[in-house]
Amino acid sequence: MRYLEAINAQAQEPRVTYPTADLYDEFSESVRVIEPIFQSYGAKSAFGGRVVTLKVFEDNSLVREFLSEPGEERVLVVDGGGSMRCALVGDRLASLAVDNNWVGLVVYGCIRDSHEIASINIGIKALNTNPRKSVKRGAGERAVTLAFGGVTIEPGDYIYCDSDGVLVASEALGPLS
Repeated sequence: MRYLEAINAQAQEPRVTYPTADLYDEFSESVRVIEPIFQSYGAKSAFGGRVVTLKVFEDNSLVREFLSEPGEERVLVVDGGGSMRCALVGDRLASLAVDNNWVGLVVYGCIRDSHEIASINIGIKALNTNPRKSVKRGAGERAVTLAFGGVTIEPGDYIYCDSDGVLVASEALGPLS
């Protein structure tokens, strides 16, 4: 039941220390469950932390900008409008995220370089893959309320991801390390 403790031992933000199914059982009245629309990518199958939000559409310039900043063990949640026409994250951005201490990404859109990302020590949830690059115009909104998968996600919420799904909570859930 403590399989994430070792993964998250060095976390600066609170981390999930048991599976989303158990978190749901204990906190069902206070969590929001994102519909099962995401696939898992990255070497970490389970991750969680404080949410930073970003809204873009087929433009990953701000994704790069965010991931260039200190992540402080947070999770970047990117609302890409559910677009399947291009990727918003590839292996270079996933590596940049690790280098800058981001624990994971949730992308309501596509990624690319999935084979390479599978070996990068980060958790990524995304709708699917697409080899096409995004445009780079610098368009998007930071720190905004997002709505997809049947839930609303606010900047500063907490997100918990594993192979069973994705939970969102307004406050950190325990037990946490």
